[in-house]
Amino acid sequence: MTTAKKVAFLGLGVMGYPMAGHLVKHGYDVCVYNRTTAKAEQWVKEYNGQLGLTPAAAAEGADIVFACVGNDDDIRQVTVGADGAFSSMKAGAVFVDHTTASAAVARELAVAAEQHELAFIDAPVSGGQAGAENGVLTVMCGGQPEIFEQVSPAIDSFARSVKLMGPAGSGQLTKMVNQICIAGVVQGLSEGLNFARQAGLDPEAVVEVISKGAAQSWQMENRYQTMAAGEYEHGFAVDWMRKDLAICLEEARNNGISLPLTALVDQFYADVQNMGGGRWDTSSLLARLEALNFSDK
Repeated sequence: MTTAKKVAFLGLGVMGYPMAGHLVKHGYDVCVYNRTTAKAEQWVKEYNGQLGLTPAAAAEGADIVFACVGNDDDIRQVTVGADGAFSSMKAGAVFVDHTTASAAVARELAVAAEQHELAFIDAPVSGGQAGAENGVLTVMCGGQPEIFEQVSPAIDSFARSVKLMGPAGSGQLTKMVNQICIAGVVQGLSEGLNFARQAGLDPEAVVEVISKGAAQSWQMENRYQTMAAGEYEHGFAVDWMRKDLAICLEEARNNGISLPLTALVDQFYADVQNMGGGRWDTSSLLARLEALNFSDK
């Protein structure tokens, strides 16, 4: 960018905090809002940005308002709730939602945005905390092509891949596909590592071989070592994954689709939560299997 553009960012969690920082680094004038004001104040000190005490205050005058919050209710609150961003955004501005939420709420907010003379893009992300911190997220978008073209250069600030998937809600639907695929892959990797160890094999040596063939995956390349070490503090939490899988399963029910493996892995993650692992990362499915090994002996 050669000219700074005024943007806002609502939600400074483990994803939003670095994403908003990348916007500053790429020349954008950023005003942030966070439910916990102290976190927003910390961000302002670190990035020399501005602070809004409400979503409406942060969004006022912005060309683009980004959000990355928790769930459907949270995104409704920061858009159309009391002091929500839609009440203060200028006509023609664009709201970009990076929350992983339902396709239904994306469509609902696209309609509400139009009623306020605004535009809306649903844009959930994949890549986890490390992807956000390193500015290499994958962003899957839903909305109108001409609006997508307006905002994609800004999204590029923290992404290595940005693609329009279709009309409003399509980004969220694509993210559901992403989470469905991840659930099965992590369970398969967990079972494989558990099998290798119980069979007397060196899991690291096994992965060194099979990762060069058809079994290779991002999870295998990036998580097998921490899984083998019993370390589960490296990314997307089980609690968050269950929230996402609940969205997938609800959408599947609405569409008359069966997701048997996803439903099964969701219950395995419930077991991990019952073990006290709600904040462990999603690779902790291995811990569940190891607990079962122990209980069988």
